[in-house]
Amino acid sequence: MEAILFCIAAAAAIVLALVGVGFFASCVWEKERRATVYSAIQAVLMLALVIGLFYSESRGFFKTDVGLTLLMLTNVFAAGIGVFLGCRAGSNPAALEGTAGLIVNDVTRTDERDIVFARNRTLRPGSEEYKIYYKLRPELEKPDSARRQRGGPLGHPGVIDQPHDRPNVAATLASLSIPLHLSQSEKFNPSAHPEFKGRRVDLSPESASKRVKGYTLGIGADLVGICTINPLWVYSHRGEIFNENWEDWGREVELSHKYAVVFATEMDLELVGTAPHSPTTIASMGNYARGAFIATQLAAFIANLGYSATANHLRHYDALLVPLAVDAGLGENGRLGYLMTKDYGPRVRLGAVTTDLPLVTDSPVDIGARDFCRICKKCAHCCPSNSIPLEDQEEVNGTLRWKLNAETCFDYWGRVGTDCNICMRVCPWSHASTLPHKIIRTLISRNCYSRRLFNWMDDIFYGKKPKPKSAPKWAQYSKGG
Repeated sequence: MEAILFCIAAAAAIVLALVGVGFFASCVWEKERRATVYSAIQAVLMLALVIGLFYSESRGFFKTDVGLTLLMLTNVFAAGIGVFLGCRAGSNPAALEGTAGLIVNDVTRTDERDIVFARNRTLRPGSEEYKIYYKLRPELEKPDSARRQRGGPLGHPGVIDQPHDRPNVAATLASLSIPLHLSQSEKFNPSAHPEFKGRRVDLSPESASKRVKGYTLGIGADLVGICTINPLWVYSHRGEIFNENWEDWGREVELSHKYAVVFATEMDLELVGTAPHSPTTIASMGNYARGAFIATQLAAFIANLGYSATANHLRHYDALLVPLAVDAGLGENGRLGYLMTKDYGPRVRLGAVTTDLPLVTDSPVDIGARDFCRICKKCAHCCPSNSIPLEDQEEVNGTLRWKLNAETCFDYWGRVGTDCNICMRVCPWSHASTLPHKIIRTLISRNCYSRRLFNWMDDIFYGKKPKPKSAPKWAQYSKGG
């Protein structure tokens, strides 16, 4: 009896020690100084526990009544903790309904002209479109005008990393050239290759889905899912204009496609770790370039099968991608306004292809993000512009969610000359995809008690307001700002 109990306890202690050592190695690899110190202490304590167990066994302690009782209680306690933290508890049935589970009232389709990026990039003072828009939204003209005069957000004079960030701005703009090039209608809405004109491939929805997903992952996506398009998430009017196609501005967006193939690409951990400094913007724009590349090729692939397809990427959107990604089972909407994925947290960028190719849709998922974000609030506490709400979800345009203040967020971008990404950097779910973090993500996706425990532990190991990390040598910036 004593030997069996000891073997169980020793095995559990060794596993814990290995996890502790693995977490220490992960922190060293992530270049997290604070976490490295605390994880080293944790690993030493766990190793000491293993040594203590074997030492006690060698001295015959567990053969005594006291030792045997202590061993039994230890095993019962360890098993109880394991079951307590590992079982499925605190589920959110509404998450399994996707965006439908968040709709509580009438929803009005979003006008792309109201998106802060579209207004900032597209509307030219003195143009007819400028006059039309601000006649409709007069309250926005003054703050928008002030923002344009300040310039930005990419590397204008006076930002945090000047004057030595020009190479990083150059890299950022180089990445932007890809989405700009692919903003032409013949690229995002491709025709079939001449060899396949007028020839439709007969595929079952199951076979088509398998091929489409495999191709999407094969050309660079990290996650992919399929959903039926809810018309509520399609933009009502066109607001972003590229290639001088002004006849499209303000035109009603009509989308006849039934399905959306939505994908995500993981952003570079090291570059995001420097947020809000300029290397993080290289990561953002690099991922948008990847997204444009993947979406364009996927749309062309589907067109070559004989079906209609439209690429949605940084320089052409027909719909809101986060709701589509939620319905496609890639994750849940988080407090910070980004999609929360199980594998990478919010540290992803999205792209999509809409199509009439018959496909098999995926189911929405419950990864515990709603409960996790309710507990955490780290992104809101760390947001320098206070753009992320601290309160619980509320009704916004008929849906229950956290509403990011895009105006103040974008204003801060203009002040620092980057796309900030602090919220993404500090999110406990954004850590590296090492084995210890994968285990933690699995636990918090299943269990509400694990969410509280690991939120608390994240504050201890990484700090309540983690500091930016150093950039890799090739993306160094001035630290004087």
